[in-house]
Amino acid sequence: MRNMHLLIAVSVAFALGICKIAVAEEPDLNEASFIDGFKLGGYTSAGINLHPGGKTDAKLNELSLFVTWDNGGRLRFFSEIEIEKPLTWRSGDGFTGKDSYLDIERFYLDFNLSEKLNLRTGRFLTPTGRWNVMHAAPLVWTWSRPLVTSRMFPEAVNGVMFYGAAPFSDKAFEYKLFIEAMQERSRDRGDSIPYKDTKGMRFEITGKFNWGLSLLDTVEDLDLVSTRYRMVGLDFMVQHKGWELSAEALQRYYTNGNDGGSGAYVQAVAPLGNQWFAIGRLENFQRPAEGSSERWVLGTAWRVTPSQVLKLEYVGGDRERVESPKGVMASFAILF
Repeated sequence: MRNMHLLIAVSVAFALGICKIAVAEEPDLNEASFIDGFKLGGYTSAGINLHPGGKTDAKLNELSLFVTWDNGGRLRFFSEIEIEKPLTWRSGDGFTGKDSYLDIERFYLDFNLSEKLNLRTGRFLTPTGRWNVMHAAPLVWTWSRPLVTSRMFPEAVNGVMFYGAAPFSDKAFEYKLFIEAMQERSRDRGDSIPYKDTKGMRFEITGKFNWGLSLLDTVEDLDLVSTRYRMVGLDFMVQHKGWELSAEALQRYYTNGNDGGSGAYVQAVAPLGNQWFAIGRLENFQRPAEGSSERWVLGTAWRVTPSQVLKLEYVGGDRERVESPKGVMASFAILF
């Protein structure tokens, strides 16, 4: 996997040397071509965290690059290659880049088989819940991420997925069926939990109200023990004139039916005028090996432009965790 990272990084660097960067974002955002259907762009974000104990840290969170190809036919390509935590500053320690690593978030081909059936093969974000597939900093309302969206299942899968959509009354019914084909071997992705043998499905009804059901079977592949879990998740989102209410709840089980962890969050967004929004979130999370955690978030976000967002928030709750910091946070994200 490290060799693959290096090869892709060199390829991208070469592409940047011969092409001018154009605006390119996730599939439902604005894009611009540079050569024969290829599109290039990305996003970055930076933030500062004033912890309750008095310590402060700031970081350039990521540098993410999108490379896509679509010539209008049945075949499409999408990739997202990211340098995570390229630069960090901590009070008393100064600047460091030792926390940085290269991550292939997505690297896949889509093939349109029919009007309602598509095939995706490669590396893609695990379609469980809402936050995981839309977690890019410019697309979410807060810098902090609910624990339940990152510590219960793999954030990405190397495998195959069948997906599609069909009309359903005045709404749309969407489905995704996926299975892992190759385990992620690299374990240098910060404090992420390694998984293997992942498979699952997601069903969603979209319209004025959006409802989702996620089912997953996976193995936590820790150094000393591997444990299989089965998980069920429910989520919803409703938006109206700038207002938004969303929630996710996940429950995991061991194969013998015992509780294997759970978590949930509910988040509300209210428009304040002049592209300012108020955000509030409540969340809880528990894993047998880590105990339980409760969090609450109060914040505001200013959509400076459709591609730039400034976020201010306060995260409170029980004990602080490395993967879930507390305190005052400010961040800025931009698509380019």
